[in-house]
Amino acid sequence: MVFIYEEGKFNDNSFLVDGVLFGAPGSLALYVIENNGSRILIDTSTIDNAKRIIEKLKTYKIYPIHKILLTHSHWDHVAGVQELKSLMPEVEIEVLASENAINNLKKPSVMNDIFETIRPVAMKDAFDATVEPIEDVTPLKEGDKIDLNGLELEVFNFFGHTMDSIALLDDKNRNIFTGDAILNKSGDLYVQPTFMPPEFNESEILKTFQKLRDIKDKLNSIAIAHYGVYKDGDFEIYLEEMEKIHFKTKSSIIQWYKENLSSREIALKYYGTYVSSSEKLENEALDSLEMNIRWLIEGLKLSGFI
Repeated sequence: MVFIYEEGKFNDNSFLVDGVLFGAPGSLALYVIENNGSRILIDTSTIDNAKRIIEKLKTYKIYPIHKILLTHSHWDHVAGVQELKSLMPEVEIEVLASENAINNLKKPSVMNDIFETIRPVAMKDAFDATVEPIEDVTPLKEGDKIDLNGLELEVFNFFGHTMDSIALLDDKNRNIFTGDAILNKSGDLYVQPTFMPPEFNESEILKTFQKLRDIKDKLNSIAIAHYGVYKDGDFEIYLEEMEKIHFKTKSSIIQWYKENLSSREIALKYYGTYVSSSEKLENEALDSLEMNIRWLIEGLKLSGFI
C-alpha cells in the first residue's frame, strides 16, 4: 500500500508541490502535470505561497507553467492565480475552470464574506484570504479534453462539495486529480468531509462518489488536495471510506452543534474522534481545526441540515 505525501515526481508525468496553507506543511497539495515541455498546474494556494511555489517549480525543472487549472472556486485553491501569473511574465498562462465557476471567480465577494464569518478571532491577523476577481478563464464542461502536447486529460464534473468542482483524469498514468471533491484525508492521521459553504449539495456528492466508483477500473491512484496521493491498496481503502466518513462526520457535528457546544469544543471533540494521534494538540493547530469546524457548520446550515 502506498500513500505519497512528499513533494516531487510520483508518476511519469506528475509532481506534488506543497501549498503550505496557513504555513503548515502537508496542508494543501498542488499538482503539476508535464508532458513534452508543456505544463499545467492544478490549483494555486494563497498569495503568500506564490514565491515558494515558483522556487519548487524551478527545483523540479517544471518552470514555467503554461496552464493553471482550478478544481473549484474556494479561496485556498484560487487566491494565488494573479501572483503566480505576475511571477512568470515570460509566458501567457491560460487559466481553466468549470463553466460553473466563471461567475464565482469574477465575483468572489460571497466567498470572501463567508470566510470572514468563520475565521476564528485567533486567526484574524494571521493571514489575508481575500480573493481578487479572476477574469479571462477558459470554461470547461464534463467530457472536455485537455491536450498537453500529446497527453490527454479528461474533465469530469464532481459536484457536491461545490457546484463548480471538477476532476481531471490522466488515463495514461491511471490517476485522477479531484481537488476537494471527494474527501480530505492525510494518511491515517486526519479526515475531513466535503460539506463546505456556500453551495454544498448532498445529493450531488453522492452522485460524485458513485461516479468515482464507476471509473475505478481505469485508476490506480487518486490525487487529492488535502493531502496527497493514494495508490494501490490505499486507493482501495479511500474509495471504501469516502461515503461512510461523509455520513459519520456529518452526524457527529450535527449532534455536537445541537448540544450547544462552542466551535472550539466541537473542534476538540472532532480531534478526539477523527484524528488518529496521541500527540498534544497545539494552539495553532487547534485554531486551524476550529476554523474548519466553523466552515463545516456553515456548510450544514446553508444546506439545511442544522
